[in-house]
Amino acid sequence: MTELAGLIEKYISRAQANVLRKLLSQPQLQLAQNDMLIRISEIEIVPEYLQEYNAILKEEASQSVKVEPGVVAIYPMYQKEKPNNIRIVEIYSSQKAYKSHLQTPHFQHYKTSTQKMVKSLKLVDMEALDTETMEIIFKKLSK
Repeated sequence: MTELAGLIEKYISRAQANVLRKLLSQPQLQLAQNDMLIRISEIEIVPEYLQEYNAILKEEASQSVKVEPGVVAIYPMYQKEKPNNIRIVEIYSSQKAYKSHLQTPHFQHYKTSTQKMVKSLKLVDMEALDTETMEIIFKKLSK
């Protein structure tokens, strides 16, 4: 069973492997890894494209989280006062997971079909201050 937990971690996710480890009363491994990529994308959309852009982004974010084990979160949101100012919190389990994400059909569709809609784009790489609390947040969301 210990080996199975290792395979689950390798091919699915560390979080899922930790579920098995907990059942086996084994120590769980820290979810936040050294090469985890955390980013905030700051995007301004040309106003006349906002509805179309939002639909494409929503589909891309949903697919990424559902089908890519290395995508921890892609959480799009907009500023209340300026709905064409989009922010996306992106969390990838590793640099490798991020590079893999860039090659997926759903990301490629998003990137190519929204190019004319984007007025400005700024990618801000972040570092977690408190990875222990990050794990608590994700545990709360899974209940």
